[in-house]
Amino acid sequence: MSAFSVKRRILSLWLPRLPTDRLQRQQARSGEPANPNPCVVVAKHSNALQIAALDDAAARIGLEVGLSLANARAVCPDVQVFDADPVADAQLLNHIADWCDRFTPLVALDGPQALFLDITGCAHLFGGEAALLQMLCRALMAQGFVVSAAIAGTSVCARTLGRYGHGRIVADGEEAKAVKPLPVFTLGADEAIARGLRRAGLTTIGDVAARGRHEIAARFGAGFTALLEQALGQSDAPISPRKPLPDYIVEKRFPEPIATDGVIAATLSSLARMLIDAMEKQGKGARRLEASFFRTDGAVRSIAVETGQAVTKVAVIERLFRERIDAIADPLDPGFGFDLIRLSAGRTEIVVQQQRDLDANVHDNDELAALVDRIAARIGPRRVVVHLPVDTHIPERASWAAPAQHHLAVASQAVWPARAEDEPPLRPLRLFEHPEPIKVIAGVPDGPPAQFRWRRATHAVVRAEGPERVAMEWWRSTGEMLTRDYFRVEDEAGLRFWLYRDGLYGREKVSEEGMPVSPEWFMHGLFA
Repeated sequence: MSAFSVKRRILSLWLPRLPTDRLQRQQARSGEPANPNPCVVVAKHSNALQIAALDDAAARIGLEVGLSLANARAVCPDVQVFDADPVADAQLLNHIADWCDRFTPLVALDGPQALFLDITGCAHLFGGEAALLQMLCRALMAQGFVVSAAIAGTSVCARTLGRYGHGRIVADGEEAKAVKPLPVFTLGADEAIARGLRRAGLTTIGDVAARGRHEIAARFGAGFTALLEQALGQSDAPISPRKPLPDYIVEKRFPEPIATDGVIAATLSSLARMLIDAMEKQGKGARRLEASFFRTDGAVRSIAVETGQAVTKVAVIERLFRERIDAIADPLDPGFGFDLIRLSAGRTEIVVQQQRDLDANVHDNDELAALVDRIAARIGPRRVVVHLPVDTHIPERASWAAPAQHHLAVASQAVWPARAEDEPPLRPLRLFEHPEPIKVIAGVPDGPPAQFRWRRATHAVVRAEGPERVAMEWWRSTGEMLTRDYFRVEDEAGLRFWLYRDGLYGREKVSEEGMPVSPEWFMHGLFA
């Protein structure tokens, strides 16, 4: 390891009462009076309701996770019982993880009730590891959560310490000394492995560590051996952050929460200047920007904008976020105020300098790209598209609606099939997304339609061109792929239609007895 490398520091945050904390927070927000009776959350296991989570009051009277509901009611008839809701618990844990982004952008989920925070190199911003841990836990407890946290050099060591006690901070290299006195269940291994270790007389992590690694691996598997080594600090495994690390991050913290639109806009402007200055030093511009607003009550609101070209100007960032904020359905509610605003560039690229004084096309392209970015910021990037030609003979696949922000330059250079002079168009002006079935009277087997009924109206065909035979691309679908015969027809009123017969009479359309079956007809488009 290099002498200049930084030792990793991981904070493990455990919320052992998350389901019951969620229920109690809901009751508090609804204005209902607090119920002093113990509270448990139950789920069905082996056709029986068992306790999946409980609050401190239930734990004090002897209830525990895994106990059947019948036995729990025998101990406390007045116990409050709620059904488990893993989806709501997961949403709440994700909200807590969003709030933890204020301390580090590297936040990972650790099971249904815990988080990992990689605080390497950022603890000094909050007064050190002890001050950071105290600040985080105090804020979460003020929001109504029971928390336990620990800091160590590896994620497994931090998790092990956090499960057994709160507030432990282990110096780098001291992991083995810290975890050896702890019970084996704190490792978080399967219950069967923990039970097997206890039966073998190995009650502490130190007892297990004293045995040979090959002996442990032969009895309990290589996965448990790796877990043990990570807890002892002898190896490590990286955490998996929920979000990719942005290329650039700037933020501003406020000693007093802010709530006015003017201050928020001014803060975004100053952060945009800081971000542009940081990117300019490396000759880069932003393609994706995200502004995050952290409220004092723990709620986090994030707004993202994307651009077609790399942004290098503060005014452009201000205008895009102003468009985006004005267009969101629910307003940017500051509640009791924001105490942190962050601006990040999630995707950047090298800025290519172009001659802009003499080349009018460059100015036109810049203006068009800026217009597309503003519209996309207001209505969404997926709603602003350009159509690109696709090399296929299947009509409905002959073009691709691509996001305009990322394919504007390609669309300006795209080459579409040229129309023959003095000839009617081969393809209709309007093509239906889904061909509509019609009733047709036509000559058998391959004759053009003489009359058809579409949308409850009958049309007599006076002119017809075709057939134009199109075979389907069999490699793109596993379903039935029939040959199409397209016809350009005109009715007595001068209206022109594009319709096709699906399947070849007597070859692709036969009954189970081998008899020819009349093919089906569809309307696919309308000519001008």
